[in-house]
Amino acid sequence: MAYSIDDLDRKILSELQDDASQSLDEIARKVDSSKTPVWNRIRKMKAAGVILRETALLSPEKLGLEACFFVLVRTSEHEAGWQKAFLATLRERPEVMEAHRLAGDIDYILKVRVKNAKAYDVFYQALISNVKIFNVTALLSMEEIKSTTKLPL
Repeated sequence: MAYSIDDLDRKILSELQDDASQSLDEIARKVDSSKTPVWNRIRKMKAAGVILRETALLSPEKLGLEACFFVLVRTSEHEAGWQKAFLATLRERPEVMEAHRLAGDIDYILKVRVKNAKAYDVFYQALISNVKIFNVTALLSMEEIKSTTKLPL
């Protein structure tokens, strides 16, 4: 169920998406409000689940994780037990940044961040040793053109 937000909420959320480490005073100044109403709105949006958490964005390259693979997974298994094992395997692997179940010819797409191709192979071998997979296609991202965590408000 969607949470109803107004223009001030949008401005506050936009500021938080840009930099959640800003002080309440900074946010209030930027959204043309005062500190208390801004704090109350942030608190309400946290309680309603609009704001899930605050986190730091890290540079994968600076941390030696230079290879980004998009992994397309097709399976011939669709039983609950297989899916439970597959999802548990994905959750255990820190290399998996995102995982989506898809409609269409491909069942799942994974975003995997690793040091290099050899590290990807270690991930791949672990994946296929834990669950039976019909087909896996790995696509190496040559260049990240756009990446954002900022939702359009």
